[in-house]
Amino acid sequence: MKILSYILVYRRFLLIVFTLLVLLPLPIIVHTKEAECAYTLFVIAMFWLTEALPLSVTALLPGLMFPLFGIMTSKKVASAYFKDFHLLLIGVICLATSIEKWNLHKRIALRMVMTVGVNPAWLTLGFMSSTAFLSMWLSNTSTAAMVMPIVEAVAQQIISAEAEVEATQMTHFSGSINHGLETDEGVETNERKEKTIPVPGYSNDAGKISSKTELEKNSGTGTKYRTERDHMMCKLMCLCIAYSSTIGGLTTITGTSTNLIFAEHFNIFKEMFTCGKTKTAKQKACAEVIKQEYQKLGPMRYQEIVTLVLFAVMALLWFSRDPGFISGWSALFPKYPGFATDSTVALLIGILFFLIPAKRLTKTTPTGEIVAFDYSPLITWKEFQSFMPWDIAILVGGGFALADGCEESGLSKWIGNKLSPLGSLPVWLIILISSLLVTSLTEVASNPATITLLLPILSPLAEAIQVNPLYILIPSTLCTSFAFLLPVANPPNAIVFSYGHLKVIDMVKAGLGVNIVGVAVVMLGMSTWIGAMFDLSTYPSWAPPISNETMP
Repeated sequence: MKILSYILVYRRFLLIVFTLLVLLPLPIIVHTKEAECAYTLFVIAMFWLTEALPLSVTALLPGLMFPLFGIMTSKKVASAYFKDFHLLLIGVICLATSIEKWNLHKRIALRMVMTVGVNPAWLTLGFMSSTAFLSMWLSNTSTAAMVMPIVEAVAQQIISAEAEVEATQMTHFSGSINHGLETDEGVETNERKEKTIPVPGYSNDAGKISSKTELEKNSGTGTKYRTERDHMMCKLMCLCIAYSSTIGGLTTITGTSTNLIFAEHFNIFKEMFTCGKTKTAKQKACAEVIKQEYQKLGPMRYQEIVTLVLFAVMALLWFSRDPGFISGWSALFPKYPGFATDSTVALLIGILFFLIPAKRLTKTTPTGEIVAFDYSPLITWKEFQSFMPWDIAILVGGGFALADGCEESGLSKWIGNKLSPLGSLPVWLIILISSLLVTSLTEVASNPATITLLLPILSPLAEAIQVNPLYILIPSTLCTSFAFLLPVANPPNAIVFSYGHLKVIDMVKAGLGVNIVGVAVVMLGMSTWIGAMFDLSTYPSWAPPISNETMP
């Protein structure tokens, strides 16, 4: 038993050593760059799934292992840890800092709850619909970063409102005890009062709740949940934002980079809701609390208005940079196509938060006169630092470094070449295998890298088996965006994960189901309306002529 207790105490250390040793024969026996990269990939994936090491620490392993294996130089690996995404993140965090500092997120959240209601199902539907719509025109990352502060505020307001309602009801219940029994029940009443605890975020004046209400502490952010239901509601909203921001981007060519890559490649090749039910007494009480909280905010202040205007300007500039159906403002710089990205907009707006005055700083002179001597901006660097999720920045950087290592070592190409024998299989099975492979590969490799690598391989495969290339390329392109399993699989996942409501295992369990459903929907669509709409059953005239040669 003593040995078991030691194993339990040092289980994470033992898991790390065990993983490193069990997988070690792979690079020793095979001894190729592909095998060495695969070893690194498996080790990192195992550590991410089990959280044996902090996620950000695990994300630094490519910087250690790739130079030692000779896959990439240390200088080249380091450059992968700070890319365009990180500049975008900095600009968005400047916006989020100002929004939270001046309580704009609380105002928006309360107004939305007052409009939609306190039912989490309707709120989730509203958030998913708006997020998916925004993601059709903005980048997935920008959409998730823009919506999540509001989602977080809504969730916290609902939890706080329900806590206050329950506390008020409990106080009312305690006050209605028969005073004729006070002599007999006095001890019990005092004991009950001693055992009660204050509601998080509210003073004892608002009432007390029973000690039976358990507070679950989230290890990521220290957030306290009154019940498991509150925690599950936060998880639900976070996952819905991550998934809807990704799924929304699938519906338009400009919605995600993988769709744009497919379009470019194709052109070259071608040349639970309670609707109708009456609100319960608790829901009505929560709605009243929400209304009172909103009234406490008073009219919008100057700082809130400026933050809201900058918020709108950022979204407008993101949308109008390159809408796709018309020329955007990026066309004003024809000599530098593609130079300005969403991160350029984010940095421009982010810097303005440090420049625009928020209020004057005054001091009292020896004569008693109050004079202004300086001004404070909307946010300060110290406030920005307190909000900046540097751990997530490192985590995403590790994902970029891992993807670069897979390309440099030839592991991605090796996986792609293994698709060649698929030509002898039925077409539906080819589509299923390629879709599953793409969905798996995109969890650890970047989406653009995955689709860029596989499209040139799948195109001649379709030609060789005399099938319309779109019949294979469309599902593969869509499945490239099904990166739902890990926080590092895509930036929206990382942004949502940074709020601390989710663990890696939560994303894996939920994401696995979404991946399976996604692939099934794509397969069903290809065999029904998508195939009929684009006439995929015939070999098109624009495709290369069918040769009599067979695949090797």
